[in-house]
Amino acid sequence: MNRTLRTVALVFIATCAIGAWAAPKKYPNKKPSASQKAQAVQQRVAKDRATLLAAMPLYAQRADALAAAQSIAQRRDLNQAWVAHIIGQARFMPSIAQAVLPPSGPGARNWNLYRERFVEPKRINAGVAFWQKHRETLERAQAQTGVPAEIIVGIIGIETLYGKNAGGYRVIDALCTLAFDFPVAHPRAAQRTTFFQSELEAFLALTARNNLDPLSLRGSYAGAMGMPQFMPSSWEKYGVDYDGDGKVDLYGSPADVIGSVANYFKAFQWQPGMPTHYPLELDPIRADLATLLLPDIKPSFSPFDMVAHGVRLDESAQRHPGALALLELQNGNDAPLYLAGTDNFYAITRYNWSSYYALAVIELGRAVAKAMPMPTAMQK
Repeated sequence: MNRTLRTVALVFIATCAIGAWAAPKKYPNKKPSASQKAQAVQQRVAKDRATLLAAMPLYAQRADALAAAQSIAQRRDLNQAWVAHIIGQARFMPSIAQAVLPPSGPGARNWNLYRERFVEPKRINAGVAFWQKHRETLERAQAQTGVPAEIIVGIIGIETLYGKNAGGYRVIDALCTLAFDFPVAHPRAAQRTTFFQSELEAFLALTARNNLDPLSLRGSYAGAMGMPQFMPSSWEKYGVDYDGDGKVDLYGSPADVIGSVANYFKAFQWQPGMPTHYPLELDPIRADLATLLLPDIKPSFSPFDMVAHGVRLDESAQRHPGALALLELQNGNDAPLYLAGTDNFYAITRYNWSSYYALAVIELGRAVAKAMPMPTAMQK
């Protein structure tokens, strides 16, 4: 070995020795921490998800999807090549198609369990922090629309935990899956297909007009977006620029979110000062539940009519100037909860057609208002 090679060899050996000495010792028998395990699981899930997504077929391969792109572009005066490209980059998502199917069995509904999911300390504390941070905006929205701050706070808390759980699906994947592959097993498949086709159209027009990237926006499996989980058509109709920056941002602007939720309820005839519901009792002999429950959530009976059908109302409910609805919330094996819902209760169900949802919004808002430190939170 010549001198040069000998020198290189000695440097290599020395370097390896130093590296071995400096490297941290490994303990093969040492168990990973809980955080390391969790991180490893998240990495595996992300990798599996990416692999699965890559395997899903693109709508660029579907003639019906590309024909729809051409129609959307014409109706909305959008660039046809752009619309075709965006729809073509969407992927069919089997999990979304499965998620919109109704439960296979009837199942026992339970208001108390439903309430516990939403009116709980974590959500209440987050609501207090949100209200404190955005107090002035909430006060302005309440003054301008008549919609109580606690209802606005309740909606945002139920929908996304104040932006923490806004959904992980690409909106374009969700809307294309439900517009072109809505499951035929659904009892209202035809109507729902039409609905999601119109939402896909609204989404493309919305993103084009506001210079948003339609391939990056994420939301729920149904295509609802941002902190308030507005569908694209609702964003178009009811979204407002409440912070005055020239655009409606329901992802990053709490002011726009607050103003848009208030505007939504104002559009659905929220009546300032009106209670959302009243307590009641049923006459066990005279109560005509079949008649009273027939209109479902929609207020259809005067207080006089409800009393005539066997409902006992307190004095404030008997003086109510509008119509009422008998609300029935099941409690599993326990007795159901019955309430008299007003037009304001009905307005909340226009966000989500469910008396369970509406009452959870109301009770979360009240719980947050009650937990607010001094000065006392705004009251209805």
